Amino acid sequence: MADRTVADLVVERLRAWRVPRVFGYPGAALAPLVAALDDAGGDPAFVPARHEETAAYMATGHAKFTGGIGVCLATQGPSAVHLLNGLYDAKLDSKPVVAIIGEDVSGPLGGAHEEIGLSRLFGDVCNQFVRYGRGPDQVPTLLDQALRTAAATRSPTCVVLPRALQVAAVPDLLPQVAGVLTATPGEPLARVLPHEADLDAAAALLGGGRRVALLVGQGAHGAAGEIVALADRLDAGVATSLLGKPVLDERLPFHAGVLGEVGTTAAAQLMGGCDTLVMIGTNDPWTDWFPLPGQVRTIQIDIDGRRIGTRYPVDVPLVGDAVETLRALLARLPERPNPRWRAVVQSAVRRWRTAATDRAATPAEPLNPQAVLRELSARLPRRASVAVDVGSVVYWYARHLELPPGVQARLCGTLGSMGCALPYAVAAKLARPDQPVLALLGDGAMQLNGLAELITVAHHWSLWPDPRLVVLVLNNRDQSGVGAGRAPGAPVGRRADVPYAGWARLLGLHGVRVDRPDLVGAAWDEALAADRPTVLEAVVDPTVPLDVPEPALADLRGLVAEGDAARLVRERVIQTEAIAAEDLV
Repeated sequence: MADRTVADLVVERLRAWRVPRVFGYPGAALAPLVAALDDAGGDPAFVPARHEETAAYMATGHAKFTGGIGVCLATQGPSAVHLLNGLYDAKLDSKPVVAIIGEDVSGPLGGAHEEIGLSRLFGDVCNQFVRYGRGPDQVPTLLDQALRTAAATRSPTCVVLPRALQVAAVPDLLPQVAGVLTATPGEPLARVLPHEADLDAAAALLGGGRRVALLVGQGAHGAAGEIVALADRLDAGVATSLLGKPVLDERLPFHAGVLGEVGTTAAAQLMGGCDTLVMIGTNDPWTDWFPLPGQVRTIQIDIDGRRIGTRYPVDVPLVGDAVETLRALLARLPERPNPRWRAVVQSAVRRWRTAATDRAATPAEPLNPQAVLRELSARLPRRASVAVDVGSVVYWYARHLELPPGVQARLCGTLGSMGCALPYAVAAKLARPDQPVLALLGDGAMQLNGLAELITVAHHWSLWPDPRLVVLVLNNRDQSGVGAGRAPGAPVGRRADVPYAGWARLLGLHGVRVDRPDLVGAAWDEALAADRPTVLEAVVDPTVPLDVPEPALADLRGLVAEGDAARLVRERVIQTEAIAAEDLV
């Protein structure tokens, strides 16, 4: 072991933390570490991306789909700059990622090639932990701290390793530094529960509510059973944030769908009619669709107390894990049925589902993108993972792709940066090569980095037990950046019409191009039955309207004082309940 280097030591620590793979873009300042990864026999594996940005997206996608820590590599200068988009995605969606930066700077400061101040560059996105390695004896503790901090704070961290340090020899016994030789990797996170008094206050508040709404976010993953039990006990309606869409079975009759600009009219109506709101693991930014100020009393459950009350006024904050907090709350709650309110909610849900079906059936030239996503719903494999990009595809995904229980779906929900879906899909597929993966994106995202990352797919797919990775490209040739959200009558800027399916075939993958409504279902069947990854290119109409739902009670927003809002909303909801009751007769 006399010739062991710091690069070998880094690999050992990543292995100790059970990091299965590292995503990156090689460079001279990282050459020793990449060589050590190549010698590691796939434990951990090094996955070279076509660009540093996609490497960071892959690391974040790994964290989102597996719940583990993503790790990405880059060198200093422009390579490091390119990581920022993916790292900000991890920061804003609270996912643990570690960026390891190789640095090879010599000569006077300020005069080196590709020199950028890395501490300042990563000081915001990795504000929980940015450190430089200075000597071999520091490296084990430095990496342990970076990995532990990323896991504990659910955020990205950064370690800078000079090239000269990577090649430095490591003695058989490292000297003890500041009382620490090595730390135990992977301690479990603590159990977090609210105080008893807060749980009692929440139960009392819910006991006084007549029209309860639950808003579910990504922090509620794993709590579906408890959420349904709470909804049934209170005859509540449920809506989700965009990131919370995979949490619950969307076929539930009281599930109003996604809330917000990309969401449903039923979700907006649920928020407009409720008098009590329970927010579970959500930090949803679309507050224009929340209830009017003064209309509701609110409980918010979140494991991170820093998020409580940042989007909307909260009466009872509950800092704790969603599953255990909901169980403790259920133990305090008697049955509080309100069949009239549940009838109002279910009526709104039925109306929305009928409207969504009609929208997807509307003729378009050549294809209606809504129909493309609805055709997938009936065919979506039950063990699939779905990666969704940014753009009009998010609207169609949020409203028309029904996710059955067990299907994971992830997107760049808070940052909203385009180009994430295919890197996410690669990370999801490498994590579970025996399960199908789908990436949903527009032609803009495909041209941004998807065409290049198909090379990564072509490099790896032959090793996958289940070769199905289907990339849906909604080809609308629209260069405006807003799709159907442009002003009425505005011209459509045309993007270059790339043969996406043909490019896939050139790489040895499968490609299907569809531009006839009657062939969409058959195209999905062919893509999902293929013996290799497939690009399904759907030529869709760029003028299909996004139909952003109007916030409920929009005519009252900004026009009434808080004291008047509850009264005016109550009057309207009483009218709506009466109509729903008549529908039941």
